[in-house]
Amino acid sequence: MQPTLEIQIKTLPTSPGVYQYFDAEDKILYVGKAKNLKKRVASYFNKNHENGKTRVLVKKIASIKHIVVNTETDALLLENNLIKKYQPRYNVMLKDDKTYPWICIKKERFPRIFLTRNVIKDGSEYFGPYTSVRTAKALLDLIKELYQLRTCNYFLSAENISSKKYKLCLEYHIGNCKAPCENLQTEENYAKGISEIRQIIKGDFKEALKTFSMLMTNYADDMEFEMAQKIKDKLSHLSNYQAKSTVVNPSINNVDVFSLISDESYGYVNFFKIMNGSIIQSHTSEIKKKLDETDKELLELAIVEIRQRFNSQSNEIYVPFQVDLGEDLKVIIPKLGDKKRIVELSIRNAKYYRQEQFKQIKIVDPDRHTNRIMAQMKKDLRLSKEPRHIECFDNSNIQGTHPVAACVVFKNGKASKKDYRHFNIKTVEGPDDFASMEEVVYRRYRRLLEENEPLPQLIIVDGGKGQLSSAVKSLDVLGLRNKIAIIGIAKRLEEIYYPNDSIPLYLDKKSESLKIIQQLRNEAHRFGITHHRNRRSKTAIQTELELIPGIGQQTIVTLLQHFRSTKRVIDASLQELIDVIGDSRAKKLYNYYQTKK
Repeated sequence: MQPTLEIQIKTLPTSPGVYQYFDAEDKILYVGKAKNLKKRVASYFNKNHENGKTRVLVKKIASIKHIVVNTETDALLLENNLIKKYQPRYNVMLKDDKTYPWICIKKERFPRIFLTRNVIKDGSEYFGPYTSVRTAKALLDLIKELYQLRTCNYFLSAENISSKKYKLCLEYHIGNCKAPCENLQTEENYAKGISEIRQIIKGDFKEALKTFSMLMTNYADDMEFEMAQKIKDKLSHLSNYQAKSTVVNPSINNVDVFSLISDESYGYVNFFKIMNGSIIQSHTSEIKKKLDETDKELLELAIVEIRQRFNSQSNEIYVPFQVDLGEDLKVIIPKLGDKKRIVELSIRNAKYYRQEQFKQIKIVDPDRHTNRIMAQMKKDLRLSKEPRHIECFDNSNIQGTHPVAACVVFKNGKASKKDYRHFNIKTVEGPDDFASMEEVVYRRYRRLLEENEPLPQLIIVDGGKGQLSSAVKSLDVLGLRNKIAIIGIAKRLEEIYYPNDSIPLYLDKKSESLKIIQQLRNEAHRFGITHHRNRRSKTAIQTELELIPGIGQQTIVTLLQHFRSTKRVIDASLQELIDVIGDSRAKKLYNYYQTKK
């Protein structure tokens, strides 16, 4: 008989290990690691979880299994292997199904060097994997420029060579191979080149530079200037490659660098392998969050997975924040100098990758793009609901005349222009932004309530605490105070204010949430200014038209309804005016403007 969950939790050991959650059908749901198994597992059941997916997971757990290990490092490795093996529904997985190329130094006499995607355990050396085929090919091209290596797949045993089984080929005649098949190159000489190549692949150029410098000097001393020039060209190739690849202090050697950027739904982790100051490997992965995992949890999982994937043996890791990886690895959070700069470069690469993903998603999967932005805005602005419907208000009363207000509407992060509204201020005398805001907010939402129209999830007021307080008064009168979230954005430093909170929120200047708020504010300002100008020009033409003898109020209305603008009335021909307001009045109007031209 299966013990109850309560008994299973009570009897768990306090040792480090890995736990597995199963549902009623004995299907694995989740795999996790812990320093203290009992404490970690109990935490799932003795607190209320904010994240909905975590609550669903806990409800589904029917049984728990665990594996005790010696150290936290062992727990990390075992957790990673079990996740890859079973792929539980609630565990994050690094999104990456590619097979990357490796540079292979084949285990044979006179080893060949080539690119391969298949790692065969035959004693050959494999370097990589390289996430960029272009980088791997560039490195192979450099090696080909520097060293004369065989490309044939002949079995170059001592017996075959001494029996002269093979003939000189074209590669020898064009200078790409020194013909070890014909015993024209010794195994020792060939092996010296392979040793230098091995170091170049690892990012260490010292031996190769030293060898070529000595060769160049020897050829020059022997008056073989053509050969000396060839070696000089090779030195130049090697020096240029070294200069391009060295990004930090060459004393930083055999180090892994990891960084992570995350949003509401995804994490983006970047990895650098540093050898002798050179980045010899770089990789960025996307991780989909399943249970609202912290950045620390995501990065720990990613470090273990990526180090296994890239077969990293480094004992030193640079990261931007503290992670627990056991006692076997030295974890450093650099504070300044070259070490900090390389972590910053890693973070920058993660950010660029994230931006590229956003651009691609926007084109390929606009719904996912919208969902991600809405989830991020909900988190950034501390809202209880995603702001799928946002309305923003702005007042315009240039030079204190014709006070108007604008309301612009965004749905799913995009402008919904058919829902935009203008307001002419009716109850406020003179330029009073606070009273005007109170009026338009009241009028807008009283009408939506009367017409049973959907209310927004978020209201944005263009202005600071004063305008926000005025808008809140109207929501209070309408009984909407706790039904719609409302914020104010001040122009000076882009502070975001909340009702009854004197301390503003400052969003990252590059955040998408702030960009959408700014877009709403700017659109409301543009829309309000346009309406304000139209009112002023309409008033100006009306005032001038009223001065013309024989042109009454109704005639002015008819003219503006037909011609739509002041300029069109002035530029209209006599016949066009006759067609609209008749012969007599048309001539009076036409003659009036003709005398002014």
